Amino acid sequence: MTLVGLTPASRNRTAHQYAKQAIRDAILDGTLAAGAHLVQSELATQLGVSTTPVREALRDLATEGLVHFDAHRGALVRELDIREVEEIYELRILLEPVMIRRMNGHITPAALAEAERLHHIMTAERSIPAWVELNRQFHAALSGPADESRLSSVLTGLRDGAAPWVRLSLGTGEGRIEQSLVEHAELLRLYKSADVDAIVDATVGHLRETLRLTQEAHAAEQSAHATQGPT
Repeated sequence: MTLVGLTPASRNRTAHQYAKQAIRDAILDGTLAAGAHLVQSELATQLGVSTTPVREALRDLATEGLVHFDAHRGALVRELDIREVEEIYELRILLEPVMIRRMNGHITPAALAEAERLHHIMTAERSIPAWVELNRQFHAALSGPADESRLSSVLTGLRDGAAPWVRLSLGTGEGRIEQSLVEHAELLRLYKSADVDAIVDATVGHLRETLRLTQEAHAAEQSAHATQGPT
């Protein structure tokens, strides 16, 4: 197991944050494939940290749905299940509008500025793992400041769980990132106008399109595997 391209260069983050981001990136870009065994000592050596931050990072990633702990084999990269993504997006389609209406279409200038900043970065970003993380942050910013409500907590968990599927949806065509950026720009415009109904419609449409593309990408992968046959 080799984490290609990961070097412990940036120490602006804690060892825990660094290990978590590095392992997440490796999962999202496919360096660590579904089902891969995540050996803490090997990861720690490759990342130049001790096993403690790696262990903490794997626990966090398990909460996000990227890692699974098996009683006998330890930590594994979680297999993606299309039924799970369908449930995630069905729940987001139901709950994101509730949050939008709770905010009454208003978003603080600071939150809107953060969403615009993230969108600007995304227009130039071509690293899929980085883009997926920026996408998660973008939608979180538009949902308003994090609070201790159960709705906020549930939506945060659903967005985290959707991350690996966003990566899959981006593989449906070269123009998918560009199309998503167009949809994000429209969301920003609507939030500035505070048109609640239009914000809800655009958000639901964006989520439905992501789900549709994810289902297409998953079907294509399954077809390719069936064509290749056992190896």
